[in-house]
Formats: sequence, C-alpha cells, structure tokens
Amino acid sequence: MKTYIPKSGEVSRDWYVVDATDVVLGRLSTTVATLLRGKHKPAYTPSLDVGDFVIVVNAERVKLTGAKWDDKRYYRHSGHPGHLKVLTARQMRERTPERIIRYAVWGMLPKNRLGRALLRKLKVYAGAQHPHEAQQPQAVKVRG
Repeated sequence: MKTYIPKSGEVSRDWYVVDATDVVLGRLSTTVATLLRGKHKPAYTPSLDVGDFVIVVNAERVKLTGAKWDDKRYYRHSGHPGHLKVLTARQMRERTPERIIRYAVWGMLPKNRLGRALLRKLKVYAGAQHPHEAQQPQAVKVRG
C-alpha cells in the first residue's frame, strides 16, 4: 500500500469566514491555523499546502483573558541601534487590530516558505464587512 500524496490540481480550496466577536485569541488562532494548513481534510500532507482560505471579520472585537491587554507586548525592530518599538496589545488594537490575529496565527504556522504561503491565504478585517462575498465563504463557529 502506498501513501497518497495529492497533486496540486487535485486540491480543492474552500473559503471560510470566522467571526472574532468575543472569541478568545488563542482559540480563534488555533482554529484558523488548522483551516489554513488543511489538517481538517483527509488528504492532509505536512509538506504541502492543502488548506483553505480563511476570512476573519471583527478583529477589533477579539477577546484577551486576564490582564493581557496591558501586559502582552509586540516588538519590532528597524535594524538600527536603539530603534526597538514596543506596543501593548491595547495600543495594537487601537492602531491595527488585524495584526493581533495575524501575529497569533503566524506563531502557529511553520516558519518557512510553506508558512508564508499559508499566511497569504489569511484575510483579516477589523470590521464586519469583507470584499470576498463572490467566493461564497462558509461560516465557521469557534468553540469555547
């Protein structure tokens, strides 16, 4: 018996929409990462992109538990000495709430060219509107 490896033309890509309203960030990002990787499909292969497209709406209404709004920090560096930028989760939500979800999902994907390709299939929007109605996305309920 041989292991089945799907060809690139055989992979069907569906579109899913996830509402982040009052959903804890960790539970949301694990669900999104699973859909992006394709782990919910029987033809899942770790080294191939067999996942689906995911649209996350209402990113500004995601929930963090405890005191994480003030304690969780996001770091970025320009590469020049002394140019470390630090934002709390609350500041990040005020500026670009989409990045909170994007960074959380990126932490759960592989750190190679496959992970970068998977992250391109993630579409995050701060509000309830998105321009992907033509793809007829299916709604996904996040547990918890």
